[in-house]
Amino acid sequence: MSPVPSDSVGSGSGHLAEPEAVDEFALIADLFVPLTGGHPAARGLADDAAFLVAEPGTETVLTVDAMVAGVHFLPDDPPDLIARKLIRVNLSDLAAKGAEPVALLLAAAFPHDVTADWLRAFAEGLRQDLTTYDTVLIGGDTVATPGPLTLSLTAIGRVAAGQGLPRSGASVGDDIWVSGTIGDGSLGLRAARGELNGLSAADVAFLADRYRLPRPRIELGPRLIGLAGASMDVSDGLIQDLGHLCRASGVGARIEMALVPLSDSASRAVDFGLVTLASLLSGGDDYEVLFTASPRFAEAVAALGGSLGLPLTRIGAIVAHADAVTVIDPAGSPLVPVEGGWRHFRAGQRRDV
Repeated sequence: MSPVPSDSVGSGSGHLAEPEAVDEFALIADLFVPLTGGHPAARGLADDAAFLVAEPGTETVLTVDAMVAGVHFLPDDPPDLIARKLIRVNLSDLAAKGAEPVALLLAAAFPHDVTADWLRAFAEGLRQDLTTYDTVLIGGDTVATPGPLTLSLTAIGRVAAGQGLPRSGASVGDDIWVSGTIGDGSLGLRAARGELNGLSAADVAFLADRYRLPRPRIELGPRLIGLAGASMDVSDGLIQDLGHLCRASGVGARIEMALVPLSDSASRAVDFGLVTLASLLSGGDDYEVLFTASPRFAEAVAALGGSLGLPLTRIGAIVAHADAVTVIDPAGSPLVPVEGGWRHFRAGQRRDV
């Protein structure tokens, strides 16, 4: 992890300070070296690179996600929750590949007005989830920026050679499954903005928490190996992500809206007319696992969900119409048009939060 430039983090008032007030190496040593857990690959964050030893018979799985203030989280969200979300969205990708987390690399561009207290809280959030998910920080980079706060995390995982779960493994006739519940993430953003008037305080708090703190299904992913044909996480919306899986596999999909699992809080939001069921299928930030499996594994998948205490719900089937995702509404009719999900570069679309 490269040190913060000499015009970036200082002491005194806690704000980014003048060059002469900065001890960037002390910053790294104080906030980030403890997050390595003494892992030998990190080399005390005193080198330009980390060195991981590959284990025979395994493959290394790499994923990277960036988060930008005002796009992926509210600018005034607590720093510890921002840090924890950053870790969790990356671990969600590893989980969907059937991989177990090994280590993380962090690149952070902190605004000039960030305070020392904010940085300490951010580091504490990292520490908390590194402990929760039994992984370590082994390197990265820190720089200063006029803004906005921009964070990028690379997650390194490991899976048995040839056993990783691809997007491209779906076959016609497979069942389509999803973990947990759908729609809480997009509703949670609205809850955090104070836009769900009519819901109870408990429902608003639950949904906001689901937005700010996704639950990466790291225990589920590795246990899908041998059951799932294709797998990915739901980050940009169920419909859009299912479309990605279909295109990679050269198949189509047919899902039944009435089967898509909703939390009690999301169901009440639909009942109160605060959101449509159809729109929840295209909302992002759920970070659940979407996967396909042969019908002969249906009982085994259900049993797996029971053993994990995690609902796994069959929502449809893979069909032969390549690339097409058809949604059947509760009345039994195709939903037309089917709303897509989030795309960063769609003309006219903004995701500012």
